[in-house]
Amino acid sequence: MSAEREFEGVLIRRGDRDYDGARADAVWNGRKPRRTPDAIVRAASAGDVARALSCARSHGLRVSVRSGGHNWSGSSLRDGGLLIDLSQLGGCEIDPVSATATVGPAATGRDLVAALAPHELAFPVGHCPTVAVGGFLLSGGLGWNSRAWGVSCADVQEIEAVTADGRTVICSESENSDLFWAARGAGPGFFAVVTRFRLGLHPQPAAIVTTSLTFPLDEVGRVAAWGERTARELPSYVETSLVLYACADPVAMPPAGPQVMIAATSFAASPDEALASLAPVADCPFATAADSRQAPEPTSFAALHAGAESLWPPCRRYAADTLWSAESYETQLTRVADAVAHAPSPRSLVLAPVQPVSEEPVLLRNMSFSPLGRSYCVSYAIWDDPGADEANALWLRGVAAATDPSGQGGRYVAEADLEAGADRARRSYAPADWDRLQELKARWDPENVFHSYLAP
Repeated sequence: MSAEREFEGVLIRRGDRDYDGARADAVWNGRKPRRTPDAIVRAASAGDVARALSCARSHGLRVSVRSGGHNWSGSSLRDGGLLIDLSQLGGCEIDPVSATATVGPAATGRDLVAALAPHELAFPVGHCPTVAVGGFLLSGGLGWNSRAWGVSCADVQEIEAVTADGRTVICSESENSDLFWAARGAGPGFFAVVTRFRLGLHPQPAAIVTTSLTFPLDEVGRVAAWGERTARELPSYVETSLVLYACADPVAMPPAGPQVMIAATSFAASPDEALASLAPVADCPFATAADSRQAPEPTSFAALHAGAESLWPPCRRYAADTLWSAESYETQLTRVADAVAHAPSPRSLVLAPVQPVSEEPVLLRNMSFSPLGRSYCVSYAIWDDPGADEANALWLRGVAAATDPSGQGGRYVAEADLEAGADRARRSYAPADWDRLQELKARWDPENVFHSYLAP
């Protein structure tokens, strides 16, 4: 490739002293894929992105892109070609008058929450604080309070992107609208590089209150049936999740056994409204069977992020897969309860948020993302020992097969086990949207510069 002086940032070739570190840093997961790009450009500006694409075309290299590296399959790491690393393109600029934010793709949810808090504004950021907005928004984004606010990409008003031919373009509903449509959901198969997002913001909820009940895992059927029925009747600003834990507290002595929890968080206009909205959870008719109970208590986006980070901390080894299904949560979670109870790692879990995004048509307009079923769950294998990689990967795929015996369920591309099957990416989209994505890829990237979706 061309000499380093062409870039404001850093060009690292395979074989260079810093290559192994840069390659490892490109994936947040402690389990690193063995795939090796020929070179990595750590871009310092949007201009670097355009120069990197020019170099890639002139050398016949395929291109992949990394914002924060949180994709569980490590989709940005490919064999051969050029990895464009956007991790230096962060920053959050808030305009409280227009209630908008301009953010770089590497800005994390934690960064955005901190920038918005002084202005009493909010955004449906990812649940894990270290998730960068780039990959999160490109995949759609199932964020905090998205049952009320909608999928996170619904609040993307405009993007700046560098296309395969090196042009920098602005995309919105009125300008380059087809590329804008693709950018709101295409995920790791997107065929341009987003260097800036403009986001619409929401008033910060005046009260955020959370509560939970935890039961022995053998109560999963009763908890899931009651939990789903109750959650669907709650106001849209209440986010409810069912969680199956292989071990509720792996570090406790003695460790707690497998459990199922129902957790609800209200993003309300007042403390009284929050407490009233959570009352049906507190009134669970079989609460006396609970192992533990957290009374409603005030919290914040920062505290919610801290809780999520305790479940998904950096450096651990992860594998994940998702399912959208027409079946009930009771059916889905009962099927996998035994597998969860016998997971090879006590840290593994299955998360089932009830109605994880608003289904209001106006909040699903003009995007390639769509919810693909009535129920949604995501399974996480979480472990520490590299020697346990195979056992945990097999466990995850066993759970995926148990939840989707027909093999016809939908996926969410951001958290799908893309290497489990060639159809994983395709099943992340409605058929007509998948076809349109292929047509737009051919139109915007006719020389196939950008890698498409990762597959086995």
